[in-house]
Amino acid sequence: MYILIFTLLLVIELIYFRLANRFNIIDKPNQRSSHTRITLRGGGVIFYFGVLLYAAIYGIRYPWFLLGLTFISLISFIDDIKSVSSKVRLLFHFAAILLLFHQWGLFIEYPWWYIAIALIFCVGIINAYNFMDGINGITGGYSLVILSVLAYINYFVSPFTSQSLIYFVLLAVMVFNFFNFRTNAKCFAGDVGSVSIAFIILFFLGQLILNTGDMSYLILLAFYGVDSVLTIIHRIMLHENIFQPHRRHVFQLMANEMKISHVTVSLIYMIGQLLIDVVYLMIEVEYKWIYFGVTIILLCGGYVYLKKSNVVVLR
Repeated sequence: MYILIFTLLLVIELIYFRLANRFNIIDKPNQRSSHTRITLRGGGVIFYFGVLLYAAIYGIRYPWFLLGLTFISLISFIDDIKSVSSKVRLLFHFAAILLLFHQWGLFIEYPWWYIAIALIFCVGIINAYNFMDGINGITGGYSLVILSVLAYINYFVSPFTSQSLIYFVLLAVMVFNFFNFRTNAKCFAGDVGSVSIAFIILFFLGQLILNTGDMSYLILLAFYGVDSVLTIIHRIMLHENIFQPHRRHVFQLMANEMKISHVTVSLIYMIGQLLIDVVYLMIEVEYKWIYFGVTIILLCGGYVYLKKSNVVVLR
């Protein structure tokens, strides 16, 4: 069946490409871009269709999650076509995450202040993930690693969600990677892709943490998470608007200033996160938080070293 689903998702992606060409849904490079060619935007819409196909076949098992994903994907797709104000986008993001919280049952079990902190945290993760698009392969490749590890945990370690749902999303990511994970990408994920896959991964990760009570599973986002958080801090120190596009992430530094190919940069992020995850799954439970702390410290050190050794980015 999964071969059939993969084929169907591939056909949907190709149909979207024709529509994107017809309606000029493209990404033009500018001074902040890490690419130099006009490329189709919004290829990551296939992630939403992966979840939609799952719902069509197995029924709507997670209705509030699906509704939230629809909200956040819709506003992101509109933003890919025509710029939407940050306030409107944020409103949709808040609404989608509150629906996600309802799916998780947070409103029943947790106080309001916990909900408020979780809301800000989740919005931060989604918007940080959104900045990843633009380096060929990094959004799809990094997501492929996270989803594969989540599938392993769900099957072998601690069941927390539908295994088929993870597989459907994995197939959608593979379809996207076929067109994006290459030197000359056929398409970019666009806001609709990067935001929707962030929302999906957040849903899985939240289910896992709530089911196990183990926050150390956040290490599944460590490699890019450290890059994102420290880049925000760096930009605040430079008095920049952190909500505007930029080229200060380490992966952008590697691709633009260090002239490492996009595919190689994406592979570095994929392999780095995979190695972190494999070791995390191998160590004993009582040492997981120690490993978590050591990993974050080492990643922070690597970030600072790369930035200081390439001072052109600090100007």
